[in-house]
Amino acid sequence: MPLGATLPTLDSAAGLFRASSTDVDEHCASLGRWRLSYDQISAGAFRGSFTQLSLLQLDVFCEITSQQVRQYGQLGADSFGIGLPWHGDGEVNCNGASVAGAQVIACIDAEVDMCTPKSFELRGVVASAALIEELAARLDIELPRAVWHQLRVIEMAQVPVARLRGHLAAIHETISTAPERFDDPAVGQALEDALLVEIMDMLPTARPSDPGRSAATRKRTVDRARALMHGSGDRSLSLLEVCKAVGASPRKLGYCFQEVLGTSPMHYWRAMRLNRVRRDLKRAGGTDASVYDVAVQHGFWHFSQFSLDYKRHFSELPSETLRRARCT
Repeated sequence: MPLGATLPTLDSAAGLFRASSTDVDEHCASLGRWRLSYDQISAGAFRGSFTQLSLLQLDVFCEITSQQVRQYGQLGADSFGIGLPWHGDGEVNCNGASVAGAQVIACIDAEVDMCTPKSFELRGVVASAALIEELAARLDIELPRAVWHQLRVIEMAQVPVARLRGHLAAIHETISTAPERFDDPAVGQALEDALLVEIMDMLPTARPSDPGRSAATRKRTVDRARALMHGSGDRSLSLLEVCKAVGASPRKLGYCFQEVLGTSPMHYWRAMRLNRVRRDLKRAGGTDASVYDVAVQHGFWHFSQFSLDYKRHFSELPSETLRRARCT
């Protein structure tokens, strides 16, 4: 299988989609209506898979990523999503907070921006926010407005969260062993009703996790630094320029990044630029641009070190990325 290939699997079960990929951008392309972008933070070959069961009003998903990634974008217009971390080699960093216990990740008509650890699996449910609001009105449930319009780590009652976790485990076991069961409309309707009951039971207990004043301050510092790193246009800022702009010493900025994102600012900054180089190389197939031209544009002046860093990060040389782009 060539690097970067996405292999969709067509299942006999109606509404069931599965895909696997060895490239983080190709993995994003398999996420259907989700409008997300991923940057690979940790070094090494990427492996990802995405499974989605589409019911009448809900999508049930399972996503697995082998490397630490930053995820950002939208699940789609007017979307409601609840995600339960299943496995991972570290913490999920979301809005300055990490997930534990009966906490879940909730995205209600909001932008997504979080960092996930290596060997991470996330399972959950996506629906329209309008559906959730309509059900809440008909069932006389008051939704917690404090968790709307932003990606949050949410505290919820343990019992309904455990029941939702049990439903998701059973669904993915059935996908693996007997996916044809989902061809029966009665099965799909019963499953959808059961999931919506648990969601309606969970939401009234939802409270946003409070990371504390110091954690919120660290989050603001990291957000300002990342905005500079991502919004610097064609010219790549130096880490010194970022430190001066946010008014933090390299040591302080390092502490903030480690607490909020689980990595150092230097590693994060280098990973972002390597991801930009890789995407530009993929788009350079029809041009006469060289690897050196693209690397310099993103601030890599030591070319041999850049090549080593690139290969360590993506498990291939930059010349191989460009050659494959020109072949396709």
